Amino acid sequence: MSDESKVIADALHALAGTLVPGGTALQGVRRLSGGASQQTWAFEVDAGPQVVPLILRRAADATGERGMGSAGLAAEAQLIDVARIGGVPVPGVRHVLRASDGLGDGFIMDRIEGETLGRRIVREARLADARRVLAHQCGTALARIHRLSTKCLPPLRRADALAELDYQIEIHRSHGTMRPVFEIAFQWLRAHAPADMDAPVLVHGDFRNGNLIVDEEGLRAVLDWELAHLGDPMEDLGWMCVRSWRFGNGHLPVGGFGTREQLFEGYASAGGIVDVERVHWWELMGSLKWGVICETMLQAWLSGRERDVEKAVIGRRASEAESDLLALLAPGGSN
Repeated sequence: MSDESKVIADALHALAGTLVPGGTALQGVRRLSGGASQQTWAFEVDAGPQVVPLILRRAADATGERGMGSAGLAAEAQLIDVARIGGVPVPGVRHVLRASDGLGDGFIMDRIEGETLGRRIVREARLADARRVLAHQCGTALARIHRLSTKCLPPLRRADALAELDYQIEIHRSHGTMRPVFEIAFQWLRAHAPADMDAPVLVHGDFRNGNLIVDEEGLRAVLDWELAHLGDPMEDLGWMCVRSWRFGNGHLPVGGFGTREQLFEGYASAGGIVDVERVHWWELMGSLKWGVICETMLQAWLSGRERDVEKAVIGRRASEAESDLLALLAPGGSN
């Protein structure tokens, strides 16, 4: 066990009884992932006749461009609670970390069994039945998110169309790179930007294949609420259709497992109203945003801030975003 793992395990052990009534010991503490801003740890609490699987989400380093715009982990935990009450499938939050816990900022939630890796979700035979209903289920979940009362939410930033466009332009310009396709996309997006919402709604901000838990029956939980904000509900629908989240199944625009029609039908079934033109704008905006994110990862690697070679590899995918943008910008274009 590494020094970091031992520190985490010792701190979690002290919380065992708080997390699970009768909890006395921990087992299987392991780090699942970790980026520039957050870490995810899995562990189990031994409570006599039962062993309860849990997840720790904790802050690592929220500095840098990719940490900007985050709602914060305490707000994320509150959002998950509000979403659960509103009928959105999410893990239950067990504990929001306090300074005395010695784990920094974060929270602990239930661990839900299922698949989270996008490539497996679109390919594994055991999930074939799930793929038939998953796009519809995602639409239903998004409609429920967008209908949640904003009065019950923690303080969140507002991100309307032009404000988000200006933000992405600013980040791109800071990199000093020359990408003519991005420039064409910037011009098109500004010329066709939808009007600001009179009553902005809760937007998940990163609803896509890769941030879902899926089992043989379909959608089990929606994860990663850190980029939630107030804005246009069509942003979530457009982001869900970005080609980068299809994992090789490009002919199925919703996460590589479904159609736009299935997504929209699910959205309407839960009371949502789809504006196809706004969805297209946000899908194009999402493709551009992903390209800028790829650039940002490359810049982090080139500057020496993050020496993980994965950042450099992802950075090269900005060219894929250019291809996607050209397809969307073509007359009558779709991707």
